[in-house]
Amino acid sequence: MKIILFSRAQIAHTPEEIRQLFDAIELFGFDYAVNEEFAPVVRQTAGIELPPERVYGRHIGKQPAETVMVCYGGDGTLLEGVHRLCGAPVPVMGINAGHLGFLTSAPSAGLNLIFDDIAAGRITTEPRSLLRIEGDFAERPDSTLALNEFTVQRHGAGMISVETYVDDQMVATYHGDGVIVSTPTGSTAYSLSAGGPVVVPTCRCLVISPLAPHNLTMRPVVIPDSGVISLRVNARRSDAFVTLDDRTHPISHGAAFTVRRAEQQIFLAVPHNISFYDTLRNKMMWGIDIRS
Repeated sequence: MKIILFSRAQIAHTPEEIRQLFDAIELFGFDYAVNEEFAPVVRQTAGIELPPERVYGRHIGKQPAETVMVCYGGDGTLLEGVHRLCGAPVPVMGINAGHLGFLTSAPSAGLNLIFDDIAAGRITTEPRSLLRIEGDFAERPDSTLALNEFTVQRHGAGMISVETYVDDQMVATYHGDGVIVSTPTGSTAYSLSAGGPVVVPTCRCLVISPLAPHNLTMRPVVIPDSGVISLRVNARRSDAFVTLDDRTHPISHGAAFTVRRAEQQIFLAVPHNISFYDTLRNKMMWGIDIRS
């Protein structure tokens, strides 16, 4: 079994954390590879020298059966790690070294227990939908897939307008800061901050949420994930950009985009006995009596 380890250099890793991570990998005899940004951190922080064959770059490429990607950090780390997969059907386990962590739900404490579950095949996976985006990018991105959301946003003081259609039927023209198209997985990310609903990840839907709309009657709309969303951007009075998860791309006035559910899915590894509802309740602190 092989572990594709992904982490980001800007995370404040301690020598103890890194050694614990590699000790757990060695304990269970995993083959492994580490992303090129994290490898120097491993060497400088923990004194572990990685041979070139154990370091990978921007794209992971074909992997043997029973490979698992382990993303060590927060939700942003997992999103970036998933991007490296380019839609490959490799299960992704997120170990939370960040704060909120809806995607990275496995705790960093007890790494041996997590890797023991991986080695014994005790982890379960949930398929998660991806978005595929096509349109008028100034420069074509490395990948047109997104796990959480696709957004159109203003950059500057002026409003932008986004004409929005579903299956060629007009929904609205959103005047304001922009619009978010979210998957169920992304419903607890940016979409939630914009007033969107919390959606159970197994629901087959997409959420369209306006960002700071000029018309206060504008509200998020939930559509079937079989729908095709078309967006046309009016940005005469402000610069604009789009995001695919955490990747940002500038766009021009009149740019148009099509958003649909991708054929590919990712398979998010779920720790034993930790459900989405457990994570939601704990992260949002629902049920805690704040009066005490």
